[in-house]
Amino acid sequence: MKPEYDLSKMQKRPNPFAKQLKEQVTIPLRIDVIEYFEMMAKEEGISYQELINLYLQDCVVSRRKLSLK
Repeated sequence: MKPEYDLSKMQKRPNPFAKQLKEQVTIPLRIDVIEYFEMMAKEEGISYQELINLYLQDCVVSRRKLSLK
C-alpha cells in the first residue's frame, strides 16, 4: 500500500446494503413443497432456497395474504 494513504482519517458510514442482509432460519417444509421448488429452481438455474426466498419476497412486496378459510 502506498504511504500517502492514511486510512486512520477515514470516516465511518452506514452500510447501504444492511437492510438487504439475509438471516438463516430453519423451517420444516413438506417434502412435496421442497420437490416442487427444486423442480422449478432447476428450470430457472438457481438454488431452490433462492427461489423460495424470491417467492416469499414477492409476497412481501405485493402484500399477498393467505386465505385460511
